[in-house]
Amino acid sequence: MSTTRPYDPDAFRAAYDKVLAKWPPGHETRTVPTPFGTTHVIVCGPAGAPALFLLPGGGGATSASWYAQVPDLARAHRVYAVDLIGAPGRSTPGAGRPPRTAADLAAWLDALHDGLGVPAADLCGHSYGAWIALHHALRAAPGRVRRLVLLDPTQCFAGLRASYLLHALPMLLRPTPRRVRAFLEWETGGAPLDADWLALQEAGAGFPAGRPVTGPRPAPEALRGLDVPVLLLTAAGSRTHDPAAVAARAGALLPRVTTAVLPDVSHHALPQGAPPGLARTVAEFLA
Repeated sequence: MSTTRPYDPDAFRAAYDKVLAKWPPGHETRTVPTPFGTTHVIVCGPAGAPALFLLPGGGGATSASWYAQVPDLARAHRVYAVDLIGAPGRSTPGAGRPPRTAADLAAWLDALHDGLGVPAADLCGHSYGAWIALHHALRAAPGRVRRLVLLDPTQCFAGLRASYLLHALPMLLRPTPRRVRAFLEWETGGAPLDADWLALQEAGAGFPAGRPVTGPRPAPEALRGLDVPVLLLTAAGSRTHDPAAVAARAGALLPRVTTAVLPDVSHHALPQGAPPGLARTVAEFLA
């Protein structure tokens, strides 16, 4: 792929479809209208089973990236994997105001629940998706979020490392396939990455995404009041932040948290390149 070619929507769709083909047979896709635009959702698992929402990380991550975890997660759950509004994927921002605050994102997820006819669900997010999931859980009506899973969450309990921001800067200033690949290879320490997944990340370079919603970490008093069981899994090889600091602060603030370390994996290798047993660990917690 050329490093100077502009974003090609046809190439992105083709790369997306190639990763989506890795999902279990019988999955389906839906488009759900919300006040912030239409949301693309991949659905898998037995109808009538407890609902589980999956939120991807930011950047080039999409709902399709959960393919390696879905076979185990969808055995006892109706899985809804979501493309974030305004990020690479197949969700489309509306003509009105896009999400600008964490409260807007929580309202978007509420509207998505309602549009899918799901009054209550378990919620799992990776990276930026975990930040959204946590803010939603803090604002949701009682009972809407049954359990919460945070996979190496960013900007929730600790800040980003300066070295991570420095390496990400060229890709953020001028995203190209070459810069995306170089950054991912650096953060994952050269670990083998799924070629189709990596091609999707490259194809998303230059995607006409909206400005991501950012903000401060949740207030300590809000975290202390979160009466929802939480499973927090940090990536041992993460270069994004200090995994030990993330786990320690979460353990000190969340009243119902279980923490564990995922060995031999970095931040951006999740969730598709997670070590064996990740989905089983999550499924056992949700059960």
